[in-house]
Amino acid sequence: MSTASTDAATEAPGPEEREERPRPAGRLTLPPGVRPYLPPLALYGVLKLVGLTVFAGLLEYAGDYHRKEPRFGGGAHWWDVLGTWDGWWYLQVAEHGYQPRLERLDGGGLFTVQQNSVAFFPLYPALIRLVSEATGLGLYGSGILVSVLASFVAAAGIYAVISLIAGARAGTIAAGLWAVAPGAGVEWAVYSESVFVAIASWCCYCVMRRRWLLAGLLAFLAGLNRPTSAVLIGAVGLAALVTVARRDSRREHGVAGPVYAMVVAPLGLLAYVAWVGLSTGEPTAYFTLQREGWAHYFDFGAYTLDVLLNTAVGRRDYLFAFTVPDLLAVLLVLALPMLITLMLRKRPPLVLVAYTLATVVTVLGTQQMFGNTARYLLPAFPLLLAPAAAMSRLRWPALTVFFTTAAIASGWYAHYVIFELGIP
Repeated sequence: MSTASTDAATEAPGPEEREERPRPAGRLTLPPGVRPYLPPLALYGVLKLVGLTVFAGLLEYAGDYHRKEPRFGGGAHWWDVLGTWDGWWYLQVAEHGYQPRLERLDGGGLFTVQQNSVAFFPLYPALIRLVSEATGLGLYGSGILVSVLASFVAAAGIYAVISLIAGARAGTIAAGLWAVAPGAGVEWAVYSESVFVAIASWCCYCVMRRRWLLAGLLAFLAGLNRPTSAVLIGAVGLAALVTVARRDSRREHGVAGPVYAMVVAPLGLLAYVAWVGLSTGEPTAYFTLQREGWAHYFDFGAYTLDVLLNTAVGRRDYLFAFTVPDLLAVLLVLALPMLITLMLRKRPPLVLVAYTLATVVTVLGTQQMFGNTARYLLPAFPLLLAPAAAMSRLRWPALTVFFTTAAIASGWYAHYVIFELGIP
């Protein structure tokens, strides 16, 4: 220990001295464990408010949403836009529940199965219904409230994970970066991303701290929230398997916790997919619905390559073409090799590496709306590790300029582009 550290430790008041100090009457005191989270959560909240304000201004300036159907991006007020597209489906599930069935459409074409609400997992709409019943806010207001609260839990989880590796300052910056990430517009909308990232970040944190029982439970819950929870479940299972395989870990921590996590983690996802199959009478109904109802399926990157080649030569001869969102998505894809390399140079724990790489492979290897790549990659928060660590060496004046600029710009690239120039 250095002399400075020793002096600081010597001069720091002990528990007894702290207890003797009188507390001002009526002053609210926070638990010590909560205080480190205040800076990242404050930074996250301010940045989101700035971006949302710019988004609202752009919506009013353009006025396009007034001429659209409420389900597809329009409404009486600008904030109605935040409950459209996938949000409409989640609200339908929250209000009416599921009517699981596969309806075949007549004729050929790309879509051969009628879209059905069972494509949307139950945890998020269940939370919407629960909050609505408890608060009387209504389904839309409850959906926004759940997403906003979950986004703060997610920002805290991102801070917790990154700070373990690169320090508290880097963790705070990572929370801010997540607020202005390219797909951040859905964090405060009727979408399930915030709930998923909240679960995923704290699940990874639990694995890093070897809290296997909680990690397994969180992975189980993630399986009830999104189909992409498979990448988190796989990462938890791999980390648990490696822990069991190491002899020193078996002696120090035992095998019960990791084995529990491996067994429990996939049950939520498997149970829901199995329920859809049983309810419709077709075991693979969920995957059929995704492929033939939404044209989403794993194609080993063929669609992504098609979009990249078409964009490179200025063409739009591909499925789900949206000029501005697709161009921004191409730029993000081109940045992925650098972000992944820089992340790996930090040597993060196995669970973060597996989770991030599996997320990237799943996104780029699946045919889906390419313009939504930024949203699909939003859960890959470990990619923020290297930028946050590098930016932690900057002073706050420089960081203030960066985050102010990014927050204002995010109102366009992370909000308006997704909801108005594309289909989130």
